[in-house]
Amino acid sequence: MKQERFVALYGEQWDTWERWLNSARRNARAAQKDPQALAFPEAYRRLCYHLALARSRGYSHAITDRLQHIVQRGHRVLYQPDALHWQRIARFLVAEFPRLVRAQWRYMMVAALLLYLPAAISLGLLWWRPEWAHSVFGSRQLAGFEEMYSPANAHIGRSSGSDVSMFGFYILNNVGIAFRTFASGLIFGVGSIYVLMTNGLIFGSIAGYLTAIGDGVPFWRFVAAHSAFELTAFVIAGGAGLRLGLTLLAPGRERRGPALVAASWTGAQLALGAFVMLVVAAFVEAFWSSIAAFPDVVKYGSAAALWALVLLWLARGGATQKDNEKERADGA
Repeated sequence: MKQERFVALYGEQWDTWERWLNSARRNARAAQKDPQALAFPEAYRRLCYHLALARSRGYSHAITDRLQHIVQRGHRVLYQPDALHWQRIARFLVAEFPRLVRAQWRYMMVAALLLYLPAAISLGLLWWRPEWAHSVFGSRQLAGFEEMYSPANAHIGRSSGSDVSMFGFYILNNVGIAFRTFASGLIFGVGSIYVLMTNGLIFGSIAGYLTAIGDGVPFWRFVAAHSAFELTAFVIAGGAGLRLGLTLLAPGRERRGPALVAASWTGAQLALGAFVMLVVAAFVEAFWSSIAAFPDVVKYGSAAALWALVLLWLARGGATQKDNEKERADGA
């Protein structure tokens, strides 16, 4: 086949795919939504075949160079690592995760009550009767709490350890608690209930005891900021575990196996988001919460900002105009 005939037969295809590759370079997301994107893998194979033909037949450099350029660009588009990987992660955290939390709001409300109600009761009781702390903690533990939250301590909330080492410790400790809270839901939800209530009891007891003996200010200055992410993540992990447990007990119209698989997938996504929140909480706890030098207005102001950020993110993150209209209709 002569070169002129070859170009006449296939030149229009080359022009089409060159235009699409140009658009992919300018806006990869829009190009991927184009119907042509589905046809490109097959077209790429044809372009490679055209290049091989042009070379074997000794066509001009203008033809072979053009086809080589198209094939190289097509290869990058077809086989390059997914450039939108981090965008998908960001989309999950910013929009999909808070939507998922809102969709499971009943479980989240129950989990919040299981955590905060024992915390509030134990805080009030030990504030009133601090000697009851000996029925919850040993004498050595109480002495450790007093040392960590002493007003004279240069680093609130810890007696030793660098910021970096404590960052790693907080991640391991908090993620471990969240994982137990979620996974123990497989014991028909009883495990999640136990872990949530136990952690609420411990937190409230420490807070009530330290407040009663006069070390409450350092304690609240320490926990105020990172607790926005930490406690909320525990609630989310607990809600995910409760859903697992309820699915085992009452799978509804589905068979227990498929229902549990669906609940596990939802729970895994909730747990993943909660784990990310706990990493953020550990960072704040290690590098900000322990600093004693800042005045109360700065410590509590930053805490209020973080709590507002977390609550606004979970309440409105990923909300669409359709969601807003539905909420207004429900309110009416």
